[in-house]
Amino acid sequence: MEKSTKPTFTLDFEQPIQLLRERFEEMVRLSGENGCEVGPELEAMRARIDETVRRIYRELTPWQRVQVARHPRRPYALDYIRALFDDFQELHGDRCFGDDQALIGGTAWFEGRPIMVIAQQKGRDTRENIARNFGMPHPEGYRKALRLMKLAEKFHMPVVVFIDTKAAFAGIGSEERHVSEAIARNLLEMSALETPTLGVIIGEGGSGGALGVAVVDRLLTMEYAYYSVIPPEGCAAILWRSREYTEKAAAALRLGGQELVRQGIADGMIPEPEGGAHNDPDSAADILREHISRNLAELRRIPLERLLENRYAKYRNMGVYAEGAESPAMKAGIAVAG
Repeated sequence: MEKSTKPTFTLDFEQPIQLLRERFEEMVRLSGENGCEVGPELEAMRARIDETVRRIYRELTPWQRVQVARHPRRPYALDYIRALFDDFQELHGDRCFGDDQALIGGTAWFEGRPIMVIAQQKGRDTRENIARNFGMPHPEGYRKALRLMKLAEKFHMPVVVFIDTKAAFAGIGSEERHVSEAIARNLLEMSALETPTLGVIIGEGGSGGALGVAVVDRLLTMEYAYYSVIPPEGCAAILWRSREYTEKAAAALRLGGQELVRQGIADGMIPEPEGGAHNDPDSAADILREHISRNLAELRRIPLERLLENRYAKYRNMGVYAEGAESPAMKAGIAVAG
């Protein structure tokens, strides 16, 4: 993946970093034109840039982490697929309605062994975003994903899923074709899929749109990715009736990779290069490769019966709930009925 030294897009909180980088490039240009030796000055400037990156990214707020997860130069699923896997053969269509380009999948080779790859894919420009519906899958996307997962089960191939969507598409056509049923069906089928499954949240993981392909044996999250019941803007609109409270909503949702691991939602966090994956895509891919390799090897060693038991227990134990408790109103109703 290509690494650019002059970003075409800079987040507000990244401005100090960009200004230092521009000053560094100007020093390099002037030294070349004038034949001056400024090696020590360049090293000092480079050290200052690195320290500024570390300081800013160490102090990111939850909303700033969401912005990093949405960065337009952040590696998308196809970027990682091309970097990590060999001979990816994309398979199309749900065999019911059509082909959804927001959710892609197909067979590939990883470390000499076959796997099934399923991924939510965003676009880089306006034309591609329209074609991929801004990474928001339709019901046919989820049905295609299920078709490919069942194919992987048939041939005993592990499934690797890349999650990156704000939400499933909620348009009229999507609702007419029963997107809720398609997601619910995936939750049911993935919970009992008889092959190892590994999911990685590489950017956004919004609501049922993400969950529809995320019922996996191991769920990993990139350091600056997020996974939430709702995007911060939607939460702000519901709770405070205004998107002006988006930052407050992001904080209330406790977004971030470390928080997901602490709550037991994610099984591990994948560290990103300093300044996020968008600043060093190649290093991000190398780190991701190590985590996928290690987790797939561990999952392959688990007997199928134990794998399914562990998967059931993993999701059964999420959250807090009580069984058999009766409210005062219920007790009163029972007493009246008696």
